[in-house]
Amino acid sequence: MALQAAALLPSALSVHKEGKSNASLKDTVFFGASLSDHLKFDSNPTARTKMEFSQGKLSIGPIRAQTAVTTPSMNQAAQEGKKTLRKGNVLITGASSGLGLATAKALAETGKWHVIMGCRNFLKAEKAAKAVGIAKENYTVMHLDLASLDSVRQFVDNFRRSGKPLDVVVCNAAVYLPTAKEPTFTAEGFELSVGTNHLGHFLLSRLLLDDLKQSDYPSRRLIIVGSITGNTNTLAGNVPPKANLGDLRGLAGGLNGINSSSMIDGGEFDGAKAYKDSKVCNMLTMQEFHRRYHEETGIAFASLYPGCIATTGLFREHIPLFRLLFPPFQKYITKGYVSEEEAGKRLAQVVSDPSLTKSGVYWSWNKDSASFENQLSQEASNADKARKVWEISEKLVGLA
Repeated sequence: MALQAAALLPSALSVHKEGKSNASLKDTVFFGASLSDHLKFDSNPTARTKMEFSQGKLSIGPIRAQTAVTTPSMNQAAQEGKKTLRKGNVLITGASSGLGLATAKALAETGKWHVIMGCRNFLKAEKAAKAVGIAKENYTVMHLDLASLDSVRQFVDNFRRSGKPLDVVVCNAAVYLPTAKEPTFTAEGFELSVGTNHLGHFLLSRLLLDDLKQSDYPSRRLIIVGSITGNTNTLAGNVPPKANLGDLRGLAGGLNGINSSSMIDGGEFDGAKAYKDSKVCNMLTMQEFHRRYHEETGIAFASLYPGCIATTGLFREHIPLFRLLFPPFQKYITKGYVSEEEAGKRLAQVVSDPSLTKSGVYWSWNKDSASFENQLSQEASNADKARKVWEISEKLVGLA
């Protein structure tokens, strides 16, 4: 997410502990217009006489059958047209600030989307939406605490009771505790960064997959925000502490810090590494979703790195000197700085742009703000590790 290139600061500033032709006429549509609206047939004998030709009478039946024949492509076009008559419904986690809020604003402003803002703090989210000018009819705030699996399940129940269809899910919320000396834990006892960023989103996505399957929206998508810092094939990803899931012994042990390590690889706790590890899990999860469900469902699964949002609130737990110097460092030295507004537009593209429908892709943007398919690191694209993370995570969240 917004951590992106934080590690590029000089070492003095880094904290290393961080079918058939029998359709009825009324259902026949050409160029968006129903034939039944324009062709009226009177069944009385006088009217039928007007349909006679010198070669014989042309009955109403054959006329109906001929006008009702439509090609598959026309049927599909008509169906797609019907699907797009309503607004799309998109869930964005962590939408009360930063990238999530900027994305919510960008989508709501198009008038084509209704945003479900899944947030821990209901009042904060309402105030944030109002402050950035999102029209009330374009969003709904719903309580969601990803650090509690019970809260995740309750959110899903509440959403289904609302009767709204669900078309796109954006897993954006994240916890980043780079200066923490000791681990903190979720309601179920998982280390907080991985428990929130990965396990909370894993359960949410798995439960909402059925809702996405039932959607009649033309392009259904599930998007999990990644990070450049979780990719060791980048400069930022190679600054210590580097992401490394190891043999997953800590994850398999429950990340509780009692019976096992609170770190995925079984090592000593490091707040910054815990965040990076969680983002590797996010990117692996996206790929496993793609392998398991894309062909069957048609849902597009994607991840992305929207750029370095150096001014985001994600860095609120970092040391003051870092927060002071990191934004100008990114703006003037690395040239990697991206505003929250621009990053929000980029994520909104992955939600709605017809050109970004490819599944299993990790999207990035170049200096001209053009999107492209980026390459993940060896670990973040390891199919065997993705499967193992998936299977262990299923057990931890109670799905297996």
